[in-house]
Amino acid sequence: MKLALATFVMMVTVQGQSPVAEIWKPLEYFVGSWTGEEVATFGKGRGERTYRFVLQGRYLLSENASRFPPDGDRAAEAHDDWTVFSYDIARKTYVVRQFNSEGFVNTLVMDGASEVPRRMRFVAERTENAPPGTQVVLEYEIVGEREFAERFEVRFPGREAPMVIRNRWRRADR
Repeated sequence: MKLALATFVMMVTVQGQSPVAEIWKPLEYFVGSWTGEEVATFGKGRGERTYRFVLQGRYLLSENASRFPPDGDRAAEAHDDWTVFSYDIARKTYVVRQFNSEGFVNTLVMDGASEVPRRMRFVAERTENAPPGTQVVLEYEIVGEREFAERFEVRFPGREAPMVIRNRWRRADR
């Protein structure tokens, strides 16, 4: 194990790649606190989110809390998630793993047409605790120095319409 770790560290050093300085530089835009307005298939809500580098700068962690107040016959809803961005050296792409309070875990890979960080699209290669055939797409678009848009879409098998959540996030710090 120690030999494998040492070999990996040497490979990264030889290639001249520093995870924070090189791989993560394009995503530094997101680091900090954000507040959001959310419009979902099931109503309107507000959210708070933070992004920070964790585990010696090797991952970007987002912690999100969204609240949707009651509306008519619909009860209030709460959604929390942790989203972990990693970089797959072998595939040379970003990977996102989402852990949702509803019990779903999504592993999404960046679409090749993405323009990091301005416009990024992630497509699920795996979902846990969802019916087989569930499709998930996550998109980010920077629309200003202190604002970005996010679109999250889930298509469950057998349902005609997808569940869509559109968020507009504004920087709460700096």
